[in-house]
Amino acid sequence: MATAPTYFSDFLSNIRLSSSQISDLKTGHSTLRKRLLADEELAPIIVSTFLQGSYRRSTAVKPKNGNKSDVDIIVVTNLDSENTTPEEALDMFIPFLEKHYEGKYRKQGRSLGISLSYVDLDIVPTSAPSEAVQEELCSEELVSESSIEEFSAFFTESDENDWKDEPLLIPDREADTWDKTHPLEQIRWTVEKNKRCNGHYINVVKALKWWKKVMCPDMKHPKSYPLEHFIGECCPDDIESVAEGVVLTLEKIAKYYPTKPFLVDRGVPEHNVFGRLSEDDYNDFYESVCDAAQKARDAYDCENLHESVLKWRNLFGSMFPEPPTKENSSVNGFSKRTKQTTEIPRGRFA
Repeated sequence: MATAPTYFSDFLSNIRLSSSQISDLKTGHSTLRKRLLADEELAPIIVSTFLQGSYRRSTAVKPKNGNKSDVDIIVVTNLDSENTTPEEALDMFIPFLEKHYEGKYRKQGRSLGISLSYVDLDIVPTSAPSEAVQEELCSEELVSESSIEEFSAFFTESDENDWKDEPLLIPDREADTWDKTHPLEQIRWTVEKNKRCNGHYINVVKALKWWKKVMCPDMKHPKSYPLEHFIGECCPDDIESVAEGVVLTLEKIAKYYPTKPFLVDRGVPEHNVFGRLSEDDYNDFYESVCDAAQKARDAYDCENLHESVLKWRNLFGSMFPEPPTKENSSVNGFSKRTKQTTEIPRGRFA
């Protein structure tokens, strides 16, 4: 079999956020957070801010077709969910947005979106957690812009901390209720899963997110996090390569999930991550997965590197490198290259 490690390394380098995109994200979220904390009206109700989403979990891939990179900012407040409606909570941010982002913001169902020329930002306010959790959410590791490796120390050092058992509440103005979410548990789970997968898990997620983005462009659902969550449920531990993880994940979905499953949300067991996914959307997704699973298996089992890379390229599109010449093909996945390979280190959140 050909796991094509150098080709997968180049592929992952091609689809991850570029240094300029990461710089734009940092500029956008750091400016927003500084402005929030300096605002005379909002600062008294803000306990802490921290990043969530695929950018923080290191599972983001670069946008396509003129779309922009995006980042979610959790704004932990001291608002009482019993005495503040979701609509009222979101409306508290409107004067701030009018001042700094006039004509560039929109009120959404559970957040406030800001669309800049170079990045999209989401403000996700929460109601007041307990005092113990408020203190934990002000930790330097959590609020900083440190790397995910450094951030993982937050979880290692807080095994007995209160935040694990207390999901945050975010406003759902359409349902007129405060809904549970647990972004910290989602991040913690990702860190641990990646360790169990020998550092390959987040790259399996990136590869399959790219497959859906490029090879299924008309398929809107499942979106980023629901798809990532499903991959996490189906990717085996102890995989030895990204190629192996891709094949086994797709095959598990195809074999065991012909109908839409109930996916228990991390830290909020009563939530179904696929709750808003229609049966028709899931069926379309499932058919595409079955087709992709066969293509991935054919590529993985192929003993000729040239043919194997062609098959992987057929699955992932033009961002997967072109194959070597036939005379340079070998079974072990390595070949002479015309350019230097950018390595994606195992165990590192690149």
